[in-house]
Amino acid sequence: MYYPQVYRGKTISSKKLGASAISKLLVNGRLQLTSLGLEGDEQAETRFHGGPDRALCHYPSEHYLFWKRQFPELLELIVSPLFGENISTEGMTEDTVYIGDIFQWGETLIQITQPRSPCYKLNLVTDISAFAAMMQNNGRCGWLYRVISPGFVSTSEPIRLLSRNSDVSVQEAISIAFHSPFDEEQYRRLMGAAGLSASWNLTMQKRLLHGKIEDFNRRLFGK
Repeated sequence: MYYPQVYRGKTISSKKLGASAISKLLVNGRLQLTSLGLEGDEQAETRFHGGPDRALCHYPSEHYLFWKRQFPELLELIVSPLFGENISTEGMTEDTVYIGDIFQWGETLIQITQPRSPCYKLNLVTDISAFAAMMQNNGRCGWLYRVISPGFVSTSEPIRLLSRNSDVSVQEAISIAFHSPFDEEQYRRLMGAAGLSASWNLTMQKRLLHGKIEDFNRRLFGK
């Protein structure tokens, strides 16, 4: 069982970030969780964020200690939910959760669909020019959920693992997608993981079709 800190936020516009909902606030009590996420939570760029396969973003709270050690001058900045997560816990990390895992949270059931794909807005939030690339390279990315049974959740209720449906951990998915050279066998293995998001299935299928890995620079650096 894992007790979550829960965050949500509205889309706001700023000179630094443009339109973004990465700034979240801690919420408590009973909340409605729909197929598109927490009631009252928003995403600015719906092509890349949100939607049924990316309804919730989870980031392990223990990773913040790692980032504070990397950037001791930013101790006050590097606190949850700096990275725009909806859920933060202790005890769940990329190597202990798997693509397709189904959890019970309150009245709802949620399923892991993919790792988070870090984007350049993290560079702007932290004022570190290659932060998104660093997050991708070290594998501390977090992950996303779909809501397979909506309802009410509470910040006082734990997240409980109900079923494990693949042998691909989130950490392995990160390695296959971001760290390893072109590997058709591993792409097919990832595509076969029950619950994998449609967008990640499409990305792996495009790699097989074109015989190459896509360019990460636009996502990581905005170029």
